[in-house]
Amino acid sequence: MNLEKGDKKLLNSWAFYDWANSVYSLVISTAIFPIYYESVTQTDSGLVNFLGTQFNNTTLYTYSLSVSFLVVALISPLLSGIADYVGNKKSYLKGFCYLGSISVMMLYFFNSIDTLWIGILFSILASIGFWGSLVFYNAYLPEIAYKDQQDEVSAKGFMYGYLGSVLLLIFNLTMVMKPEWYGIANTTLAPRLSFLLVGIWWIGFAQVTFKNLPDGNYKSKANNKHLFFKGYRELRKVVNELYDQPVLLNFLASFFLYSIGVQTVILVATIYGKTEIGLSTSSLIITIIMIQIVGIAGAFLFSRLSGKIGNITTLKITILIWCATCYGAYLLQPEDPYVTYKFFGLGFLIGLVLGAIQTL
Repeated sequence: MNLEKGDKKLLNSWAFYDWANSVYSLVISTAIFPIYYESVTQTDSGLVNFLGTQFNNTTLYTYSLSVSFLVVALISPLLSGIADYVGNKKSYLKGFCYLGSISVMMLYFFNSIDTLWIGILFSILASIGFWGSLVFYNAYLPEIAYKDQQDEVSAKGFMYGYLGSVLLLIFNLTMVMKPEWYGIANTTLAPRLSFLLVGIWWIGFAQVTFKNLPDGNYKSKANNKHLFFKGYRELRKVVNELYDQPVLLNFLASFFLYSIGVQTVILVATIYGKTEIGLSTSSLIITIIMIQIVGIAGAFLFSRLSGKIGNITTLKITILIWCATCYGAYLLQPEDPYVTYKFFGLGFLIGLVLGAIQTL
């Protein structure tokens, strides 16, 4: 059954993919996996061997994430061009979802520094699956929602994501921090089981979205033999047209810089707090949970605020809060007796604007 554009059931199904996939960004990108990775790969020198080369363990992790982003950036125009003209956007959304969720489950086998290659390889593939699926997921929004619905539906997606990811994170944390409750004796087993649960959650709840989303808008069968490079040709055409559209050029440049900043904070904040500030694992976990809970209210609050004062003004407010928060994090000193409480305060501010800036 094909649901009409703007149908409430269709919009809710689209937003529900955030419930499915946000457990990856919270448990794998932000909370449990970075801490687990740092503890498993910790050596006296801080160096690990990978592909015959020595790396600082945390530097290697950030390099692997960078590789995944580069791959997504290179293949997105190709795949989106094909999907737009063939009309099988949902197939690519499914493909990346399955790649990401299965890769997350494979992290279960990363149990020591001897299996470092598993941790690096499948964290790269999981990241490609997550971000690749978002390319097609986000592209659906103008197809399924009218312009006056898009801000609200996008905010709903983030709220679903925050709520679902917090629920699974709390359960996973009970395993990690109290493994004896579940009869777990091996110290690495609890976090590895949480990776399995993330993959199962992601692939399972995504079926709700897949059931109701259309395949994608079909355009044309013309020039199918050149379809492989259609996305790159479209991208080149857009780049050439940007010189005559300074507003769009400014927007894309701003979005590029914003994305660098936000994703860097999200991906390295946990390792920064643990290795540079010296915070305890429990303090980091409390901060992460607080960010998610505050994020639910923040996404709703700023969505309503944008309806009253406009997107531009609301974005300016969120960006100012981000800048102040990042500068505050820069000023933190590990010897400060109140550093943990200051970190909590910065986490609260990040939670307030994290979902808001991405929604808007």
